[in-house]
Order: sequence, then structure tokens, then C-alpha cells
Amino acid sequence: MSEGVHEKPMTDATIRPYEADDATDLWELKQGFELGIGENTGPADKGETYEGKLTDHYRTRWLDWVDRCVSTDESSVTVAATADGLVGYAFVLPESLSFIWDAAVLNEIFVASEYRGTGVADDLMDAAIECAREQDLPLDRMVLDVDRENDRAQAFYERYGFEHWGEMVARDL
Repeated sequence: MSEGVHEKPMTDATIRPYEADDATDLWELKQGFELGIGENTGPADKGETYEGKLTDHYRTRWLDWVDRCVSTDESSVTVAATADGLVGYAFVLPESLSFIWDAAVLNEIFVASEYRGTGVADDLMDAAIECAREQDLPLDRMVLDVDRENDRAQAFYERYGFEHWGEMVARDL
């Protein structure tokens, strides 16, 4: 287990690399991730902004990007699978993109609400950290972007030793 000390309840999820046949389920989880970003954090229109980008065109582009990343590093996208389909995923950018932040980048981690608190998120984080440790990085660190108002995510990342390291700012184009 990683730096976070925690006990995991039993779950029926299997942690494994993403496969092309997972695309439909992965997209459903991605929608949950995007819609969750805007939920109860930030301005009132944040949720609408994220929902508005979830078009068929975006779906095609995002899944193509996932395929390109996985073709570069098959461990960059890890999924939690049950007999009923995917229930979570972690997406670490491939090593070739590590110069963006001079570190490994945990691009996304998401677990379906009914599997939160079951240990699936811990298993996915362990897989993400292992993927990052295998990369030849400018700095031996992993970075991620988390909404400062997402207390649940903040607490999860703190358990794994993530600390505040600057702040991302953005502007409209």
C-alpha cells in the first residue's frame, strides 16, 4: 500500500489496465467525473459549463486521446471493473507529457458514488502512484488539480501525502 495508511473494505472490483472494449463504460464514468466537478463547488454556472462540454464530438476526441495515451503507456489508465461494468478509473498522463509540470500528473481519478468508501479509490490511487513511480520524471513527484471546495477529495489526497504546491489559476479564452 502507498504512503496513506488505511484499511480497505472488501469489494468485488478488479483493478486492471483499460482496454478498448471499456470505452462505453469509461465514458459514462468520465461524465460522472465532469458533472461532479461542478457540483456544489464554485459559481452557480460551473455545473452547466462542465455539462455543456459533454458533446458527442468531445466524447470522440476524449476517447481517442485515451487510446493515444494508453498506446504510449498501457498503465496510464487503470479501471476498477465488476461483473456489471466499470465502477472507477484513474488516469495518469504518460511519461512523455511529464514536462508539463516536471512531474507525473494524475489527470483524473473517479469512483462511482455507490463504490465510494469501499476501497476502490484506494486501489486506483495505489495503481496511479505505481504508474508514476515507473516513469522517468524531471522531479520525483505527482501533481494533480483539485477544487479547493471539494473537501472529500482534499481529505483523500491528504491521506496519500499530497500537499498544497502552488495554485492553478485560469482565464477564459
